[in-house]
Amino acid sequence: MDLIKLAIADDHKIFREGLKFTLEDYVQLNLIIEATDGKDLIAQITNNKPDVILMDIKMPEMDGMQAITYIHQHFSDTKILVLSMHNEDKYILNAMRLGASGYLLKNAEPEEILDAIVTAHTKGFYFNDNLSVTMAKELLGANFMHRLHEKDARLNEREIEVLKLICEEYCNTEIADKLFLSVRTVEGYRTRLLEKIGSKNVAGLVMYAVKNGIVTI
Repeated sequence: MDLIKLAIADDHKIFREGLKFTLEDYVQLNLIIEATDGKDLIAQITNNKPDVILMDIKMPEMDGMQAITYIHQHFSDTKILVLSMHNEDKYILNAMRLGASGYLLKNAEPEEILDAIVTAHTKGFYFNDNLSVTMAKELLGANFMHRLHEKDARLNEREIEVLKLICEEYCNTEIADKLFLSVRTVEGYRTRLLEKIGSKNVAGLVMYAVKNGIVTI
């Protein structure tokens, strides 16, 4: 794979430095731009276009949402990954509607950030569990849900508990803590739920849970 030209835009210097330190070991990345806000970012990419941008949404001068809109319109080949501390659905959905290719939280592990960069560059988008759940909720609420090819899933009490927590966007470690289980056991429950329900991802689990009255949105 050719080097992925990367840009970082965040108004907090300490976070930028930490992110650069986190990513410097990945030889497939070439950091070509470091910007303090959307206006600064756009000025730089005009003459030095990156493949992928990691960008905060709360910045001075021009915030991330405004920058996403401009970049998506004028540099459509450049993929934008939001890297934010805001986990609310309204931020996630707005960023995706405006043209972002993915949405990560600032506490994401380095491996996930790298995976997101590579996936967005090669496939054009990156969906993690958190984003999949949010998008599934939006589709369900807007009545655009397609029927799933569902198996006659008979879930036991523990599987239902795990499913509810998945729908509430808890990760495997958090579910394990809440239910006093090992992480490996939770991973096993997640795999069995996908198999029983006949889904390939978390969004399918959410749709199933809503349709069958296990959770409400």
